[in-house]
Amino acid sequence: MFGLSPLHWIVVLVVILIFFGRGRISETMGDFGKGIRSFKKGLADEDARPAPPPPPPPAQQIPPPAPVAETPPADPTPAPAPNQSSTEN
Repeated sequence: MFGLSPLHWIVVLVVILIFFGRGRISETMGDFGKGIRSFKKGLADEDARPAPPPPPPPAQQIPPPAPVAETPPADPTPAPAPNQSSTEN
């Protein structure tokens, strides 16, 4: 019922040629071929791509520096003045 004979295919091709024109079909097939070539090249490039280098080894752990001893804060009260006597010998 839905089978197409070779005569039907010829008629379909003639209608397509008339509708699109010979140049337009040629362009379309050229673009199709370029797409296939690009796809194959992409697959080949992916296979040829080298494996990424292994990650670098972890850095050695350096112990943190020893804490520095803090100096006690200065006494906020002034030092007592030396006693000066008013009488001198």
